[in-house]
Amino acid sequence: MSDPNLSQPTPQFSTAEYSGNAGGDRCAACKQPITTRYYRVNTKMACESCVQQLERQLPKDSHAAYVRGMLFGLGAAILGMVLYAGFTIVTGFYIGYISLAVGWLVGKAVILGSKGIGGRRYQIAAVILTYAAVSIAAIPIAISYQAKEASEAASVHSRQPQPSTDGQSAQPDQPQTSASHPSFGTALLQLLLIGLASPFLELQDPVHGIIGLVILAVGIRFAWKITQGSARANIDGPYDISAAASV
Repeated sequence: MSDPNLSQPTPQFSTAEYSGNAGGDRCAACKQPITTRYYRVNTKMACESCVQQLERQLPKDSHAAYVRGMLFGLGAAILGMVLYAGFTIVTGFYIGYISLAVGWLVGKAVILGSKGIGGRRYQIAAVILTYAAVSIAAIPIAISYQAKEASEAASVHSRQPQPSTDGQSAQPDQPQTSASHPSFGTALLQLLLIGLASPFLELQDPVHGIIGLVILAVGIRFAWKITQGSARANIDGPYDISAAASV
């Protein structure tokens, strides 16, 4: 005959209290009397059946779970970078508080991908992704501002009257020295390094730079807290029921 406890949801031990029944010790999850061995789950007394069920249903860390978490986190970081840069470019307002949303988004995505599993390596990855998303967003923002300034300068220049060339002999073209241009890969790497350093480069304006770093640190803290994962059950035992009276 199957154990009725196995058809129940995952045993909960975080808020369960000891039974005050005079009928003896009972499991904090299923409330059934404990007659042989028992365990303690987060200091609560539990029967062997509930502990076995809990161990089967607790999420287990694995390489596949970590890879899923990183893929989801990377996608969220790219999305956060696009939203950060897009909002700044479209509105013209640079709002550092978007860093908080990016940290929350990355943390939630990592946990979603890992299916609730967290831990130190997930936290470190979420911190790196959050920082990268926020800092690299400075690259498209700077490119957009430079393109806008160049367009405005060209527009002003085109409206200025051009000097007449009548009666003037054409001047021979001046020899131009060929400047060496960096390769596409080198230029891209330079942009990436500048972007990653952008939160600290903003310290050229101390007040604005410090405020931006503090907000970024809070966003990173969001990602760190979220990816610590759900509280893990602390299972001790088994113990013999004869020792319950002395605990």
